[in-house]
Amino acid sequence: MDFSTMTISLILTLSIVAAAAQNSPQDFVDAHNRARAEVGVAPMAWNATVADYALRYAEERSAACELEHSRGPYGENLAEGYGEFSAVDAVGLWVGEKPSYDYASNSCVGGECLHYTQVVWRASAQLGCARKQCRNGWQFVICSYYPPGNYIGERPY
Repeated sequence: MDFSTMTISLILTLSIVAAAAQNSPQDFVDAHNRARAEVGVAPMAWNATVADYALRYAEERSAACELEHSRGPYGENLAEGYGEFSAVDAVGLWVGEKPSYDYASNSCVGGECLHYTQVVWRASAQLGCARKQCRNGWQFVICSYYPPGNYIGERPY
């Protein structure tokens, strides 16, 4: 194998490892816990049962890749993105809604914020997430939360 072939092989291997490294259960947990720490909320832990539920639903949705909630027993955030859209990217979208949440009025102002409030919901202590490639090439990401959050009239933290 010549030098250029080895270099290309190494770059491809590192790209695959980097992409996989941003989609592990720990990556989902860490991304959530960074946002939770910013507002003084206890960290979440991974729950394999909740993750299995999320994976089953992601597999169902991978044909159409439409953001439609499961209406299941858990709190839920959904996202989709193109290419190597990762766990960290998805959680980043949800946490990016933080400026739209007004704590004083406990409401969304100037935009969507309910994905963010689910991420930081104090009572939600466990999560399970999944990422599946859809037939159209997009990535479908779901995180499910136990116990669920976003109860009307209650503050997330």
